Amino acid sequence: MKKTVLRAYAKLIVQSGVNVQKGQEVIIHADLDQPEFVQMVVEEAYKAKAKKVTVEWNYQPLAKIHVRYQSMKTLSTVTEWQKAKYQHNADVVPCVIHLISEDPDGLKGMNMEKLSKSRQAIHPIIKPYKDALEGVQQWCIAAVPGAAWAKKVFPGMPKGKAMEKLWEAILSTSRVTEDPIAAWQAHNADLKKRCDYLNSLGIESLHYTADNGTDLTVGMIPQAVFCGGAEKSKQNIWFNPNIPTEECFISPMRGKAEGIVYSTKPLSYQGQIIDKFWIRFEGGKAVSSGAEVGAELLATMLSMDEGAAYLGECALVPESSPIAQSGLLFYNTLFDENASCHLAMGMGYADTIAGHHDMTLEECRKLGINDSMIHEDFMIGCDSMSITATTRDGKNVEIFKNGEWSF
Repeated sequence: MKKTVLRAYAKLIVQSGVNVQKGQEVIIHADLDQPEFVQMVVEEAYKAKAKKVTVEWNYQPLAKIHVRYQSMKTLSTVTEWQKAKYQHNADVVPCVIHLISEDPDGLKGMNMEKLSKSRQAIHPIIKPYKDALEGVQQWCIAAVPGAAWAKKVFPGMPKGKAMEKLWEAILSTSRVTEDPIAAWQAHNADLKKRCDYLNSLGIESLHYTADNGTDLTVGMIPQAVFCGGAEKSKQNIWFNPNIPTEECFISPMRGKAEGIVYSTKPLSYQGQIIDKFWIRFEGGKAVSSGAEVGAELLATMLSMDEGAAYLGECALVPESSPIAQSGLLFYNTLFDENASCHLAMGMGYADTIAGHHDMTLEECRKLGINDSMIHEDFMIGCDSMSITATTRDGKNVEIFKNGEWSF
């Protein structure tokens, strides 16, 4: 891939993604697959006048070794230096960039019960630090190719060719054109128009149906609004949390979901695949589930904490999105969720509440935003999906028909 194109992508992530401001600190989380590109992002952050850029490297084989050999007590301990690091981030509020490239099956064989229990033990300790950054921090998730991931997406190709094809797919769907920043300004404007229309309806609930058996009704929070594309931090700084993105999303009312929904794409959760699954809701809670692949892992995900069994997000994406039209199954939520309507189990987004910057996180959650240690998107959209909105004044308005916007 040409370095000029990769440089434009790095610049997009820094300027339109997190939108680094002069004097801000930046943290980059990355796997070991593309060190030269990480170097480009670091340099672009400094060009944007970042005060300090820190790279934190991840490596799935090491994660498996740690879980295998550390005791449960060690895995479940947050040391004082780690607490100091969390506190530093809460005080400084750095921009955070996640450059994902991990193998969708990279943690297969890990002791998931041990990992889940350690995460459950750690969560109450680190939760206050994370809550302090909710709605305040600029962050962006973007992707670069990894060899194992590329071979998963393009299984019949040699590694080098697969890597090149995955680069092409990432850059194309991320709108890395001759002028990526201008392309994203236009894309954000389109998403805003769609959100404005949805918000004008005064939606009380959404009813999802599809030929595969999906028949689900989800209630909305009266004060919640649809969001999409660029967001604004409490410091009044615009940023794009996901590159790419095609969704208009909202956080639903905790406790208001009835019916059954079927997945339409595999879900990579904790480095393992869950596929061909369904979830049934009663009183807003997932009361039963099943899967042809990863049923036990799905049940573990839904029981991580009390909020894990409740919905945190409803997102609308047409089947005509560039990612869907690519015809690729990415085995990566960042991309696959933007090829299809999706839901998320777990934590809801406080920034979908109108006026949330003038409210506390606790006040937003009291309105009905779900709280959980997880937020896991799963895809439910298909070419037979229809979605009807019931408005607060009693009207039924068609939002989606046959997988496409009805407006």
